[in-house]
Amino acid sequence: MTILPIRKIGDPVLRQVAEPVTTFDAQLGKLVKNLRQTLAASGGGGLSAPQIGVGLRVFAINPALPGNDRKLDHLVNPGVEFPDEEEQDGPEGCLSIPGIYLDTKRRMNVVARGLTKHGDPVQVVGSGLLARCIQHENDHLDGVLFIDRRNRADQDRIIATLRAADWADARIEVSPH
Repeated sequence: MTILPIRKIGDPVLRQVAEPVTTFDAQLGKLVKNLRQTLAASGGGGLSAPQIGVGLRVFAINPALPGNDRKLDHLVNPGVEFPDEEEQDGPEGCLSIPGIYLDTKRRMNVVARGLTKHGDPVQVVGSGLLARCIQHENDHLDGVLFIDRRNRADQDRIIATLRAADWADARIEVSPH
């Protein structure tokens, strides 16, 4: 079992736009396995490749999330669409920002299309927590953290708090994207 360290806010890889996967091989299979195992050990809802230091468009999600009837546990090169305008507002956290949970506005319903680690097309339709998780992980692939969805005054206050944390990196900043 391989459990990798999760990168924390301040690590530059979390602010970079991840590259699309172009090769579906054993190395990609190993990445997906590492993501799943690290996610399972963390107890989180999802984990993106940038969070373990890999700048590729891949994320794992917890197959036990409510509404995940297909038990989908990863997406490669995902695309996200919203079938309606309905929104949800609720608590959200991030494994890369330990201890911070904020009410975050997200779309209630999502359709995510992507590929499996074998290159096969896959689609998941989700609402509620599953939709929140997919949007959160997809944001990671674009170098966006959930705190970036706050207004600038909130972001400045959160970043000041984070910089004071004993695990923090001095490079903590708002998204350049």
